[in-house]
Amino acid sequence: MFITLPFSLLFCFSLVKEYQRAVIFRLGRLRSGEARGPGIFFILPCIDEIRIIDLRTVTCMVDPQEILTKDSVTVSVDAVVYHRVENPMFAVIRVSNYLKSTQLLAASTLRNVLGTKELSELLSDRESVAKVMQDILDEATNVWGIMVERVEIKDVRLPHQLQRAMAAEAEAAREARAKIIAAEGEKKSAHALKEASDVISKSSAALQLRYLQTLNSIASEHNSTIIFPIPMEMMRGIFGSGSQK
Repeated sequence: MFITLPFSLLFCFSLVKEYQRAVIFRLGRLRSGEARGPGIFFILPCIDEIRIIDLRTVTCMVDPQEILTKDSVTVSVDAVVYHRVENPMFAVIRVSNYLKSTQLLAASTLRNVLGTKELSELLSDRESVAKVMQDILDEATNVWGIMVERVEIKDVRLPHQLQRAMAAEAEAAREARAKIIAAEGEKKSAHALKEASDVISKSSAALQLRYLQTLNSIASEHNSTIIFPIPMEMMRGIFGSGSQK
């Protein structure tokens, strides 16, 4: 190094960025203290070995997994895991490849967790399933210096036959609700008509007014034939005389 001065000075300094940290091994031993950075620091060429660790959040795509749910339905599920290095020294000395290890662990955890859930839970409550996965992954990767920030269930693919069956079931449920609503409407209409008939039957004037309203509605339709209602007094006289006979 001294013979090749000043050119050797180019190899005696290392620079790491704000989002990076450097783990240094001197003659195979980890140098005491924490990981270096950010900034510039001195190293000994051919004696020190440096490993640069990125501290930014990494997106890990979990390949689609064929999973058998608790209610014996086969689905294909993929997920996304967001994680970052929290302890650069552990990420170097405790695992050979923390990115690959985290991805494989996420795939196995996805199969194990969803295997204990029913299909309805998986489709309607993805957030709780993702939270369970995050807790399991974070606990397992903590010894590697990795912190799992978030887990998202990306897509759930169902077999085509099951999709058709679920669509038919949903259609039948909608038709049943429509029939129930129509029946309730008819029931309320019948009650209203009964109450109106009770009110009209108590007053002959109200009944005559109803006849006139009916005549008005018929006349507004421009019909060629118009039916004039007979006054209730005349009808009462006819029926009254008939009953006397």
